[in-house]
Formats: sequence, C-alpha cells, structure tokens
Amino acid sequence: MLEEEFEKILSVELKKIDIEIEKEKLKLFYKYMKVLLEWNEKINLTAITDEKEIILKHFIDSLTINKYIKKEDIVMDMGTGAGFPGIPLKIINADTRFVLVDSLNKRINFLAEVKEKLKLEKLDLLHSRAEDLGNNAEYREKMDVLVSRAVANLRTLTEYTVPFVKKGGIFISMKGPNAQEEIELAQNAIEILGGKIEKVENFKLADMERNIIVIRKEKVTPKKYPRKAGIPAKQPI
Repeated sequence: MLEEEFEKILSVELKKIDIEIEKEKLKLFYKYMKVLLEWNEKINLTAITDEKEIILKHFIDSLTINKYIKKEDIVMDMGTGAGFPGIPLKIINADTRFVLVDSLNKRINFLAEVKEKLKLEKLDLLHSRAEDLGNNAEYREKMDVLVSRAVANLRTLTEYTVPFVKKGGIFISMKGPNAQEEIELAQNAIEILGGKIEKVENFKLADMERNIIVIRKEKVTPKKYPRKAGIPAKQPI
C-alpha cells in the first residue's frame, strides 16, 4: 500500500472514533506498519499482515481508549507484544510518558527499533514479567493509567496489572467478546487487589465485538501481590 492511500484510510477511520491528527503523525503510523511487517518475517509479532486490517484491528482498536489518556499521565502497557496499544497511543500523545513492558526480549528489541525510527521520546521499554516487576518501587503504585490488550483472562490479568496503578488511577483491559463472563470471575480478585469496576464499554469495530473494562484503583494493593512468576496463572485469586 502506498503511503498516500494509507494516510487516507487511516484518517477516515480515525474520524470515526473522533480523532484527528496532523500529517506527520500519519506518516509515523505508516513507518510503524512497515517496520512491523519487516520484522514479522523474522519473528512472530502479528498474525494480521493485511495492511487495511493492521489499520483497523491494530491501530484503530488501540486508539479506542485514547480518550482516557491525559498529557500529564504516566501510562504503562503491560504485555505490549508488538506495541499494542502502547505505540499507537504514544504516537498520538507525544508529550505523555509511556512504559511498555513485555516478557520476551525479542519483542523489546523490535520496539527499540520502532522507538528509534519514529524518534519517540518519553518512552521506556522494559523486558520483564509482571510478577518480577511488581515489587519494583520505581513502578509499583506509580501509574496513572495501565492498559493491556489480549494478554490473559481478567482474573489473572488483574494481579499482573493493578499493583502498578496508583490509588485513584485506572486499569483499562481491552477485551473481545464474552467479557461479561470474565468480569464475573474476576470480581473477587479486583476487590482484593484494591480495584473497582467503574465502567464497561461494549461496541462493534468493523466485524469485531470489543469491550473496554475500566477499573478504578480505590485502595493500595496488599504487598503480597503479585505473587511469584507463574502462580497468578496457575492459581488465580
């Protein structure tokens, strides 16, 4: 796809979610897509390789939560993978500090190249498991917003994420269909970890059912969470 066609399609889709950006940022998205597809031939970053689908299912989907991000926030993307939703949000919010975390170093290496080629500032890339990072004083209870997309079931994911959110901050879990069942199973974990579900947005994006679950941090998370690596997945709260 030529850059001009890409920019036109992306602009139209962005307007559908009430976002307008300058041409320079459209160019950054195009550059990001090209790096993604180039690296995807070497390591498995995404099953979606059609360029129009990348626009919709990666870029636009990531930006459906943009309205929750403020300039002064510190935002963490836990289990960022190929950079979704963190990189699209970072491109839009150039002055906001982002921290992207992933357990696979090869993905962090990919993101380091994206950061360099797109000249993104205020962007930290961390190679770590959530359980190992959870007791690091630099990050624990420090995030205004924590986002996560396609990482784990909500019950387990809550233990990976909520410990990083400061009191009064929010955790945003981006889910596909059948989110209600996950929410019901996660209620106990959310409460124990200090959170409360504030809202659930359900909508259609093209042919996809999407759910945005917003959890507000009301209390400090007990120090024993997150538990050691592997335990949250095997023995969820």
